[in-house]
Amino acid sequence: MARNKHPEETVNLILETAARLFMEKGYEHTSIQDIINNLGGLSKGAIYHHFRSKEDILEAVTNRMNEESNKMLESIRDRTDLAGKEKLKMIFKESVNRSDMDDLFTLAPDLSNNSKLLFSTFRDTVDNVAPDYILPIIEQGIADGSIHTEYPAELAELVILVANMWTNPMIFNSTIEEYYRRLMVFRQMMQGFGLDIVDDEIVERMRKLASLYLETKNK
Repeated sequence: MARNKHPEETVNLILETAARLFMEKGYEHTSIQDIINNLGGLSKGAIYHHFRSKEDILEAVTNRMNEESNKMLESIRDRTDLAGKEKLKMIFKESVNRSDMDDLFTLAPDLSNNSKLLFSTFRDTVDNVAPDYILPIIEQGIADGSIHTEYPAELAELVILVANMWTNPMIFNSTIEEYYRRLMVFRQMMQGFGLDIVDDEIVERMRKLASLYLETKNK
C-alpha cells in the first residue's frame, strides 16, 4: 500500500516517521535504515527519490517546524498596538515558548559537526529572518522612539545572529554553565543598545532548552 501513495503522501510519511525517530532516538543515533524499517514497506529507493540524505530529511522536518515560527514572527511584526522594542521582546518570549520547541531541541543534530546544516541556518538567519522580520521592527522602533540606532540593518543582523547562532547550544559544544555565560553576555549587549528584551524568564527557558538538547545528545 505504501508504494501506491501519491508523492506528497509519501513525503509526509517519511517526514512524520523521521521526526518521531529523531525525537525518540536523537538525530545522531537514527539511521536511514531505521527510518526505512518504520515506513511500512516503503523502499530505500522511494526515500532517495525524494531526499538525497538524512540531512535533507532533517532539513525538511525542521522547515516544517519553522513554518509556525515564521507565522509567529509575521503576526508580531504586523501588530499595530506595540512599540518596536516591545515587539522584539515579544518575539524572543514567544520563540522560546513555542509548543514545539522541546521537540525541536530533542531532535536537533550537532551543528558543529554538520557544515551543511550550519551554513543553511546561517543563510536563513541573514537572508530571511533578519531582513523580513527583525529589520522592519527595528525601523518601526526608530520611528516610534523606542529603539535608537543609525544602523538598523546591521543591528537586525547582529541581534538575530547572536540569538540564533552564538547562543545556540547545537553549534558550540558548551556546558550549561558556559552556555549561561553566553546568555548573560547577550543580555548585557542588548541592554547596551537600550534593548532590555532578555529577562529572567527568557534566560531560564533558554537554559532548560539547552539542557534538553545536551541530555539528548549525551544519551
